[in-house]
Amino acid sequence: MLVAMKNPVKQADSETETTVAPDDRSPEQLATPASEPPHTPLEAQSDSPWLPLKNPVFRTFWLASLVSNLGTWMHEIGAGWLMTQLDASPQMVSAVRTSMALPIMLLAIPAGVLADRMDRRKLLIGTQLMLLCVTGTLAWLTAMGWITAWGLLGLTFLIGLGLTLHVPTWQASVPEWVPRSQLSRAVALGSISFNLARGVGPALAGLLVAWLGSWIAFSFNAASFAAVIIALLVWKRDRVESSRGQSFQQSLFEGLHYAFSCVAMRHVLLRLLFFVAPASALWGLLPLIVKQRLDWGADGFGVLVACIGGGAIIGARLMPELHRWLGADKAVTMAMTLFAIGMTLMSVTTDRTINVVATLIMGMGWMITLTSLNTAAQLSLPDRLRARGMSCYLTMMAFSMATGSLLWGMLADGTSIATAQKIAATTVLVTAAIGLKLSIISTPEPS
Repeated sequence: MLVAMKNPVKQADSETETTVAPDDRSPEQLATPASEPPHTPLEAQSDSPWLPLKNPVFRTFWLASLVSNLGTWMHEIGAGWLMTQLDASPQMVSAVRTSMALPIMLLAIPAGVLADRMDRRKLLIGTQLMLLCVTGTLAWLTAMGWITAWGLLGLTFLIGLGLTLHVPTWQASVPEWVPRSQLSRAVALGSISFNLARGVGPALAGLLVAWLGSWIAFSFNAASFAAVIIALLVWKRDRVESSRGQSFQQSLFEGLHYAFSCVAMRHVLLRLLFFVAPASALWGLLPLIVKQRLDWGADGFGVLVACIGGGAIIGARLMPELHRWLGADKAVTMAMTLFAIGMTLMSVTTDRTINVVATLIMGMGWMITLTSLNTAAQLSLPDRLRARGMSCYLTMMAFSMATGSLLWGMLADGTSIATAQKIAATTVLVTAAIGLKLSIISTPEPS
């Protein structure tokens, strides 16, 4: 049974609201306030990766997030496969992911400002209720046989709108659930939750969609939001921070100025663009790869996405050692190279076994790259700018995913799926090499 949870992270102003005035400090000074210890580099954190789970607040939210992520991945399978039945053109199939990413790309930064100005708990509850209603509507329309291709895209856009408000608010709340010294491990555990769900959700969805139809995946996703709502209802925040001493516009520009003035954060955003834009070919084209190149059904789609999740779990286990061995910058380059190798394997053969191995490899590369970049972004951000800074991160990721998926779909339509995959893999290799010039480490490495 869930009980009311008090935040174990000691706050300076318990049960009070702090109004923050504009700050003229440099991004580097903002990132390391005098009241906080210096950041620990990614490579230097050697404690158990599971340490944050000893924290009851974080553990509750981690478990709730795991259930929600399971629903999200089941939804991904259901939506992608449903579009292949409604309209199997590469552009329309890839547009499913684009329609979800588009509102994040356009509105994540204003959403981050709201998250830094409002009670994050109330904002999260509101977004979860919205997502429950929209996905429930999608499940009902699909079950009744009334859904159309454009209707699917429209409701997917609304889901993306809810996620636009939810994700930066959720990520900005993580430092309230764990001590700062455990932040990078908490971020990594969040990625593990996401990828555990990716390992189980698609396989389960593939079986259920093949048996009952896509509506069952949407129904599970709608129900999964209740787990997060319950966790949020019993969470008792110790404080509420806001930027209400500033206007909305001032808060917006302060966040943008920080994100692009801090060298480490700017490099994170560039490397995110360099990876996600070409790597989005995997997600935009995977339903077509399964259906047209591999002649596999919804169960096969679930198997390959589950393999990506399995590879991501392996990557999460190997990532700390890889960071200690190579450092975060070179680890990201190696992970991008792994992803490109997997993409190349998929492009040259229709053998299902080799494609399974390829997706495992790509899952490892995807996990290590994005978790490293996400952690580096979190460590470069001061708490009071965290939602705005992470909204810049999400905007860049959504922009890269939306435009990339659409462009790879158009290229596959004009040439072939295999050709688009080969070009995407080559692009990942080139940008991996360029990224070596862009360090994501926000503090000097220990001697």
